[in-house]
Amino acid sequence: MQRVKIGVLVLSDRASRGEYEDISGQAIMETMRAYLTTPHEFDYRVIPDEQATIEESLIEMVDVAGCALVLTTGGTGPALRDVTPEATERVCEKMLPGFGELMRQVSLQYVPTAILSRQSAGTRGKSLIINLPGKPKSIRECLDAVFPAVPYCIDLMEGPFLETDEAVIKAFRPKK
Repeated sequence: MQRVKIGVLVLSDRASRGEYEDISGQAIMETMRAYLTTPHEFDYRVIPDEQATIEESLIEMVDVAGCALVLTTGGTGPALRDVTPEATERVCEKMLPGFGELMRQVSLQYVPTAILSRQSAGTRGKSLIINLPGKPKSIRECLDAVFPAVPYCIDLMEGPFLETDEAVIKAFRPKK
């Protein structure tokens, strides 16, 4: 059975220079391992907050590596170097604003600064790209909220069938 490819793209100037160890990308992979029963593998990259580099990486992960799902972390705030949503929008064919709306709504239950976050999601070909926050705790809270819709979204784009461990998280698919 072919393994589903999942892209994990970490946007951090300092982590990309080796000034500190990435924990956000590791948190995403740990969460995906807990959620998915479908055999999968990761295309994991840590790059600087440069819009052109982010765009190139997203395109390569989807078009060349064949990732069905790409999860980014970092670069979603209001800081001058936070350009992940802009890069995502430039490479996507369709934006899915409901993902960002729900992630902010969930995050607002924990911190008032969630209104500063610009998480987004969109599609490129048969792939879904989701921009997540940078903190591991926030990543899990946001993924717990939006992931039930992810497998069906990928189904609708004619991507691979993703199955979840229902004891951890239940994917929603309409009854046929």
